[in-house]
Amino acid sequence: PVIPVLVVDSVDVAVPLAEALCRGGLTVLEITLRSSAALAVIEKINEHVPAAIVGAGSVNTTSQMKSVKQAGARFVVSPGFTPFLAESADKYQLPWLPGVCTPGEILSAMQHGFHELKFFPAELVGGVAFLKALSGPFQNIVFCPTGGVSAATAKDYLNLDNVLCVGGSWVAPPDTVRAGRWEEIETLARQASVLGIT
Repeated sequence: PVIPVLVVDSVDVAVPLAEALCRGGLTVLEITLRSSAALAVIEKINEHVPAAIVGAGSVNTTSQMKSVKQAGARFVVSPGFTPFLAESADKYQLPWLPGVCTPGEILSAMQHGFHELKFFPAELVGGVAFLKALSGPFQNIVFCPTGGVSAATAKDYLNLDNVLCVGGSWVAPPDTVRAGRWEEIETLARQASVLGIT
């Protein structure tokens, strides 16, 4: 139900971080391209943590699409949608979760065959209430809200019929990662892994 959205500054923490999240039940990990170490982190986790399904986030260009494919990313997430990125994802045979936040962007993504979309930045553009409103005109679309989603609000999103999962950074706070407090992260992951299960 929760995809950890991770900014990892050091390759040294990649393996213990991924292992802690996997032990807690979160095996689908999004490593964002917001640090210079991101590509090496993706490679490292792929090599040493077979339980993890590692993807790349914040992929904004076609050259980044190529780089993350070479690093071994299994899927790609972007904050927005463009036809060029859609073509690039297809070229590199990468499952792609493009971001949207307006009905027009949803229609554009639908026209290119996408029905699973990232809703970003969720909290800033209307959150749960906005997604409820979208469920009427877009009955065949499901979303992964990210951007401001927290442990306190995740369940509200996951209770919506048009929400498949959520993305969040709360399961691996940067200070906790830097301090190597892996048991805390495992606990946060375990709590997140059962959200949405009634």
